[in-house]
Amino acid sequence: MAAAAVAAPEVLRECGCKGIRTCLICERQRGGDPPWQHPPQKTHRFIYYSDTGWAVGAEESDFEGWAFPFPGVTLIEDFVTREEEAEMVQLMDREPWKLSQSGRRKQDYGPKVNFRKQKLKTAGFRGLPSFSRDVVRRMGLYPILEDFRPVEQCNLDYCPERGSAIDPHLDDAWLWGERLVSLNLLSSTVLSMSREAPGSLLLCLAPSGFPEALVEGVMAPSRSVLCQEVEVAVPVPRRSLLVLTGAARHQWKHAIHRRHVEARRVCATFRELSAEFCPGGRQQELGQELLQISLSFQGRPM
Repeated sequence: MAAAAVAAPEVLRECGCKGIRTCLICERQRGGDPPWQHPPQKTHRFIYYSDTGWAVGAEESDFEGWAFPFPGVTLIEDFVTREEEAEMVQLMDREPWKLSQSGRRKQDYGPKVNFRKQKLKTAGFRGLPSFSRDVVRRMGLYPILEDFRPVEQCNLDYCPERGSAIDPHLDDAWLWGERLVSLNLLSSTVLSMSREAPGSLLLCLAPSGFPEALVEGVMAPSRSVLCQEVEVAVPVPRRSLLVLTGAARHQWKHAIHRRHVEARRVCATFRELSAEFCPGGRQQELGQELLQISLSFQGRPM
C-alpha cells in the first residue's frame, strides 16, 4: 500500500484544559499576561543515549562530559514502515478525537477507570482497535515484549498550533503494570524525564571515545548533582517504539514539553495489567475478562 499524505488536523478553537493546565488556544482567549506559570526548566540537562543506556551532560553545560547510567529505557527504531504509519494515522482520523488537557486530543480504547477510588467498568469496552493487531503481534518478536499483552491503548494527538504538551507525571501502578509502551508517529520528539526525590546522582567522567567507551566499563564516580535539578532528554525518533520499565517507569516522571512538538505528532501508548489483575492476583478474574475483551481487537474509542 502506497503511503498517503497525512493532513494536519484543523486547528480547534476550543480546548479541553482544566485547572492550571493551558494551551495556546485558551492562553490567546484569556489575553494579557497569564497569571499561571509553566513548570520551570530543570537546571541541569542530560541527554540519553540508547546505544549505551547512559545519560550524558549536554554540550556547553556545567556537566558536559559527565554521565550516569539511566536504566529502564528501550528504544526500537523503525518499528513500523512509512506506509504502515500513514495507514494507522488515517484509520485513527476516521474516528472522533476528544479534546484533552494542554492542547492534546485523545482516543481511549480501554475500560473506564476511577484511579482515585480504584474502580473500573468494562461496559462499552470492546477491545483495542483492529489495526493494532499486527502492531501487538510484532511487539512479541522482541525479548523485552515477548509476553506483553496490552489491555489499554490511548492515542494522543499533539499539534504545535495548539501548543500541545503533557506535564511531568507517573502513570498509575494500581491497574497498569510494569511496562509502558509507546509508538511515536508522524514526527520525532523528546521525552523529558525528571525526578523529585531528594539526594544526589553520582556521575562518572565520560571517557574519550564516547559513547562506545561507556559500554566497556564503568569509571569510579567523582562528581554528583542534585537529583531534583536534573532533566534527562530522551530523543524519540519518528516511527520508533519506546518501552519504559523499572526506575524509568516508576521513579522518573515523563513529559513532552511544548517546545518539543514541532509538527503534528500522534502517540499510541499501550499498557498491560498490574500483578493484582494477573493470575494469582486478587482480581485475576477481572483481569482475564479485560484481556479477553482487549485482545478481541473490536474496539471503538470510549
